[in-house]
Amino acid sequence: MAVSRPFPQATTGTVPKTDSLLKVFWRRYRRNLMALVGLALVILFVLLAVFAPLIAPYHYNEQNLANSWQAPSAAHPFGTDDLGRDQLSRIIYAVRTAAIVGLGTSILALLIGGTIGAISGMRGGMTDNILMRLVDIFNSFPSILLAVMLATLLGQSVFTIVIALAITGWAEYARLIRGQVLALKNQEYIHAARTLGASERHLILKYVLPNILGPIAVALSFGIPYAMTAEAGLSVIGVGIRPPHPSWGNLISLGLAKMRGFPYLAVWPTLLFSLTLLAFTWFGDGLQEIFNAKGDR
Repeated sequence: MAVSRPFPQATTGTVPKTDSLLKVFWRRYRRNLMALVGLALVILFVLLAVFAPLIAPYHYNEQNLANSWQAPSAAHPFGTDDLGRDQLSRIIYAVRTAAIVGLGTSILALLIGGTIGAISGMRGGMTDNILMRLVDIFNSFPSILLAVMLATLLGQSVFTIVIALAITGWAEYARLIRGQVLALKNQEYIHAARTLGASERHLILKYVLPNILGPIAVALSFGIPYAMTAEAGLSVIGVGIRPPHPSWGNLISLGLAKMRGFPYLAVWPTLLFSLTLLAFTWFGDGLQEIFNAKGDR
């Protein structure tokens, strides 16, 4: 449930350019069947998130009390809830919510942590010590308790949950980026550019960043589902995204509360949420294999 966690490491370096980058990427990626399945499911997930209003048969909050607590049927394949809202539509919109939370949290945490990690790694010395002690302080707090506290203080909208989770998760990105920068900063081309008067910002953006895109992509592929899981956990305990806006957490929470009489309300969100997490895990494993491969053309 916590966002803060060590990321799987990918080897720093660029993909060889003797062949098209896309061809090299695809040649390596397609060897992993589960990675291909994960990629297909992630693409489906993205399409559902982007086109939710067009795909969902009903608006997520369209109510019809005469149809409340209906079992799955042709009109409502996943049944309806206590207010007669179509469960399939609410699940589709929950996918959109999860995409916003997962991607928004990961990007914001990466921007915060990446900036701190890059500065720490490039400057070293006292700056590095101070910034890494700051990271240690954040890591010393139980991330879930910090997320609960921030969500309670900031509110329970999608936007505030993204901020709360990013604040609890940036430290791991800082450590990741710092490690990658330390591995690159002493390369000859970095020294040459510095000798010619290149600024620290120029060195990071032009020479360091392009060479650590692989590790960043791997980190994001694992960070996104962990942010989704954290949001779901917050919603289940009542401090996440507030209904009627659908999220995986509040759909599962309602389903668990009515599990005995209406099990379909819990089964479908739980199964599809689990499938989403598996898809990102398989996708991330595939990316990790690509960027860790050596000498493969």
